[in-house]
Amino acid sequence: MVWILVLHISAMLFWCAALLYLSSLIVGTAHSQTEITDAPEHHDSMARFVFTHIATPAALLAIIFGTLLFVVDLIVSSWLMVKLTLVTALVLAHASSGILVLRLEKNMAEPLRLWCWILAATCGVLMLAIVWVVLAKPTEEVLPWIG
Repeated sequence: MVWILVLHISAMLFWCAALLYLSSLIVGTAHSQTEITDAPEHHDSMARFVFTHIATPAALLAIIFGTLLFVVDLIVSSWLMVKLTLVTALVLAHASSGILVLRLEKNMAEPLRLWCWILAATCGVLMLAIVWVVLAKPTEEVLPWIG
């Protein structure tokens, strides 16, 4: 089942990269739209394209292949529950980036910069935490609340 793991890691890389890029893309677009008063026609912004055509399919593939990994290999352990909790938080951050794309298209640029930086920092921390949990596979002694 190595090919499932390769597909899962590849999809995770695309998803995480798209989330980090999306935050900076929103900040850059919001900065350049301060003089522009018209919204993009038919919501054809680059941020929407990245969100709907790159980030969301990569997220779905990462979740599907990750689910296949622990279903096929029958992995049930405490570190997996921690990882799934962190992935759930990353899904919420993904949904938040979609909300920021919608706010960008409504020309609500001023508060977006702060929220994009907060979202990028949150995504970065979650990504590092997921990698740590997967590589360290902590036991109940390290994480006593999951015992």
